[in-house]
Amino acid sequence: MTVQQLKYIITAAEIGSITEAARQLFISQPSLSGAIKEVENEAKLTIFNRCRAGVALTPEGMEFVGYARQVVQQMELLESRFVNGQPEKQRFCVSTQHYTFAANAFADLIMQYGQERYEFIMNETQTHQIIEDVRNRFSDLGLLYLCGSNESVLQKLFEDYNLTFYELFTASPHIFLDRDHPLAAKKALTLAELKPYPRLSFVQGAYESSNFAEELFSNETVDKSIRVSDRAAVVNLMIGLQAYTISSGIYAKYLHGDRIISVPLKEKETMHIGYIINKDRTLSELGARFIELIGQYQEA
Repeated sequence: MTVQQLKYIITAAEIGSITEAARQLFISQPSLSGAIKEVENEAKLTIFNRCRAGVALTPEGMEFVGYARQVVQQMELLESRFVNGQPEKQRFCVSTQHYTFAANAFADLIMQYGQERYEFIMNETQTHQIIEDVRNRFSDLGLLYLCGSNESVLQKLFEDYNLTFYELFTASPHIFLDRDHPLAAKKALTLAELKPYPRLSFVQGAYESSNFAEELFSNETVDKSIRVSDRAAVVNLMIGLQAYTISSGIYAKYLHGDRIISVPLKEKETMHIGYIINKDRTLSELGARFIELIGQYQEA
């Protein structure tokens, strides 16, 4: 198999369509299909399942594409440095739940390490997608949390996917809400006190359950529920609708001044916030520095 064939397969996997991938690669569909078939025969595995909607990776195909990405990235680095004579291109990718401290640490990382040529990727996404991104080696690491209600399910998934979870810090549950919220003056809150107000949470797509939720106590029934996919939307809805969300209590005030406040939640649960990586990988220099930067925001 060739590096070019690996690039073809990666493109088809990301797009999910042989026809569209061929168009973007400026080759014919039969040529692309033939290249994929050659690799499948050589590797003695099926990389894609074909269906009316396009193509989807098989479990073996997911693993294959993960390694293919590494090979292609390393080849691109070699070509840039020794063939084209260009400075080495920095690359770092993290998939994460919606944490402001992660976004802040990511921005700091770019300012410190972004040189003449770089590719930094931050994918704020659903919990299961974070796990898939790391499993498939698209992301260097994934940032998420474990708690009493999800730990057994997620740790089993980590084991099945050959991933390891490293805890960074623990946090008790807090409520984020607008400073003008009727409950803002409270020293601490209970779930019962929050019941009349809308609860904000992040959508998890096909994995809508407490095991993949970003918010603690997501299995508690509420009368008013708002699900969003964007972190900025959460802030706007907290301000406009007297809504609230449950999180770690770590929030960068400079983003919205002191408009959003954090109030402790009087419920017994602990968030174990950490990161996942492949068991056969160690943190890169950029990954290690990113984790250090997160620690600075956690301490603040």
